[in-house]
Amino acid sequence: MPVPVPLSNKASLSRKIAVAAPPRRVHALQQQRASVLSLATDGRYIYSGSQSADISVWDSFSFELKTTLRGHTGSVLALEPASDRNWLFSSSGDSTIRVWCTRKHKPLLVLNPYLDTDAGDLFSLAWSPALQTIYVGCQNTSLQWYNFPPLTSADAPGTPLPSGASTPSIRPAHKFFDSFPRSLRRTATSQLSRDSSGSASNESEPAPVQTIDIPAENVIDSAHYGYIYCMALLPSSREGSDDASPREDGETYLVTGSGDEAIKAWRLTPSGPELVAECECSHGAVLSLAARGDTVYAGCQDGYVKVWDLQTRTLMRTIIVQEGVDVLSLSVLGTDVYACSADGQVACFADTFDCSAAWRGHDGIVLSSIVARQRQTDEYFLVTGGNDGAINFWGVRPGGLTSALSCSDDIIRGECKDDVFFYALNKFVALPSVSSAPEHREDCRQAAVWLQKCMQQLGAPSKLLSTGDDTNPIVLATFQGACSSTATRNPRILVYGHYDVISAPPEGWDSPPFTLTARNGSMYGRGVSDDKGPVLAMACAAAELLQSRRLNVDVLFLVEGEEETGSVGFRATVEKYKEHIGHVDAILVSNSSWIAPNVPSITYGLRGVVHCNLQITANNRPDLHSGVYGGGVQEPMMDMIQLLAALQDRDRRVLIPGFYDNVRAQDKKEAELFTMLEEITQTCSSKLRSRWCEPSLTVHNISGSGPRNSTVIPSSASAQVSIRIVPDQDLDTISAQLCSYIRDTFTGLDSSHKLSVSVDHAADWWLGELEHPWFLALESAIHDEWGVQPMRVREGGTIPCIPFLEKSFGCPALHLPMGSGADQAHLPNEHLALSHLRHGKSVVKRFLERVGEGGVLGPAAEDAP
Repeated sequence: MPVPVPLSNKASLSRKIAVAAPPRRVHALQQQRASVLSLATDGRYIYSGSQSADISVWDSFSFELKTTLRGHTGSVLALEPASDRNWLFSSSGDSTIRVWCTRKHKPLLVLNPYLDTDAGDLFSLAWSPALQTIYVGCQNTSLQWYNFPPLTSADAPGTPLPSGASTPSIRPAHKFFDSFPRSLRRTATSQLSRDSSGSASNESEPAPVQTIDIPAENVIDSAHYGYIYCMALLPSSREGSDDASPREDGETYLVTGSGDEAIKAWRLTPSGPELVAECECSHGAVLSLAARGDTVYAGCQDGYVKVWDLQTRTLMRTIIVQEGVDVLSLSVLGTDVYACSADGQVACFADTFDCSAAWRGHDGIVLSSIVARQRQTDEYFLVTGGNDGAINFWGVRPGGLTSALSCSDDIIRGECKDDVFFYALNKFVALPSVSSAPEHREDCRQAAVWLQKCMQQLGAPSKLLSTGDDTNPIVLATFQGACSSTATRNPRILVYGHYDVISAPPEGWDSPPFTLTARNGSMYGRGVSDDKGPVLAMACAAAELLQSRRLNVDVLFLVEGEEETGSVGFRATVEKYKEHIGHVDAILVSNSSWIAPNVPSITYGLRGVVHCNLQITANNRPDLHSGVYGGGVQEPMMDMIQLLAALQDRDRRVLIPGFYDNVRAQDKKEAELFTMLEEITQTCSSKLRSRWCEPSLTVHNISGSGPRNSTVIPSSASAQVSIRIVPDQDLDTISAQLCSYIRDTFTGLDSSHKLSVSVDHAADWWLGELEHPWFLALESAIHDEWGVQPMRVREGGTIPCIPFLEKSFGCPALHLPMGSGADQAHLPNEHLALSHLRHGKSVVKRFLERVGEGGVLGPAAEDAP
């Protein structure tokens, strides 16, 4: 019985939902001193190719070795059955393709690639029954094919061959592929002295077989920029496939994978393959391929499986099997995908991309795999071959490893089955990415790396943008939508968010702050409301549309790690990578709350802020004892109190000259809106106006030097002051006026002390365009999801990056709140209602679909580059 092996991979979004034992190993075969490089089945027999140049033929019912096919003089790298002709194709490191009769297990012919040995190793094969064509992937990066004549007798093992077939001669030696180290004292031709049976040349020779050559016109040179390691046909004719044949469009496609980190899709025609799509995997060589319907699975180096949709030509998902461990073989049975890795492990993934089973399949490297069906019993096996010489048969069935299993680590009992969103949020919240604490710097970086890999798995190619040596990176990810046939380009939406959080001392929490906890219909944990929950909700919305082929917009994510500390480095980094980010049509943010718990809202305004630090210091004087010096010296703390008192009168009006000159007056329409909000919130409209639409000044703290006991006169006093600004106050003007007024007031105190004033952070106000098509599209999506018209609200807080991004990209910003004012963001027991998260994700899906349908982009935007 195989031992279950947990796939240790913190970055993976594939939940480990296996609760039962791995599949039973039904049987094991052993090849002596030879790795199992390739496998194939025609239903009656299992064929295994090895580095010994032989092909073993095993009975799929009795598991007995029936015979051995000999003829190659190099490792058998690929096997491909042509069941409709009772043929088996084999390709080898000897630069030949051989065709075998699967009824009599006799050689039929030898097929030489164009340029003979210059083609190098022949890594991959694919047979098209519809076109009666064999396709060959070569080491010299060429794609070659040969068209056979129509089948005349299905039962005849010696199907007529094309004219021009001849008896083969010994091929000339190739100076590179047939060379040996000097220490072996062997010439290149010594390998070729072996006869066509694979035995030594002094043994009796079998009857010669015919040979044919692939013509020059059946070659695509440099089909890739690397070796063509693997191929897959769509629709798939492999055992275990449930593909309908022919396809609805009547087309047949060939997918090729290469060492150039790309896969290519070719439309197959009688005259040859036509390139229709190219997809960059960007995770090392593509070593294995499998296909189901329009979905292509590409196994890459370093443990990644890229999931591509051929119809829309988009990346749907990235599965991390095991980081750093190559995925050498893939097989499909129904909706299950089996990934075989270089460390001997086998993992099964469901169509939800969850890992339903993982086990050690071999003691060495798993090199090959197929799905086989035993005709007598109608049982299915996953057959795996390794460099340990073993061929293992694992009892599987379509959906069998996933249908009977349930999630053992549900976050919300009975509610989060098959929900990637909450599973990912559980991992995200567990990372204490506190940007203000140096001891959490590495946690912040781990959160960025995790989020980058999360986005990749959801289907968005991602990268980290450095903001500096001492600041946290930005995660840039792009969900590429399918472009309609009539559109010149997709609408492009930039989603802004942040993965950093504020500190969360355990005092006051009813559950651990960095453990996602479900309680009374809400999710509790630091960052669940601000801003990890909304960021993941928006990402999963795009991913679900992508997976269902309904994403017709490009969705870019810019997620920073310094928002809670002033977005240090964000602006400079965005400007640096602006060309890489590309054109943007709209900006979407979700980092605010509803006006009331049961009132869906849409935010259209934020105040700006100016943060100012003040310090008053005694000249060349230490802290003093008040019992000795009290009343005899000027005190910096008293100066600070008088200075701060001069900033505002008793009616809370700021006393800076000209401060209110440019404040925009509230218009009649907004006044009527505030009257409605007064009824909903039971808060006077004048208070709402003062919190949202009017500027304010706040003194946050005052501190003195020394031990801070009641007998010390501090030698210096510090204070933090902020001003919230509103339309149409100018940020730079207000900052300058504040500093100037403080200095003038301090001069009027006639103090002997020294004053320093600095603006450490400033961010502009933001006001949305209520009648803009983008705003109306989001408002409509909220209405359709919740069934009520959302309330238009403003907020008194500031999100510095919204006005910056809006001005930088020259497009409107939209603000979708998901939380409520009672969510305790920045406080103990931060939480967000489960219904708000789920409905918020659905709102985003509706919005993206509405934008993708067209009509939101104006003519000017459609012409943008």
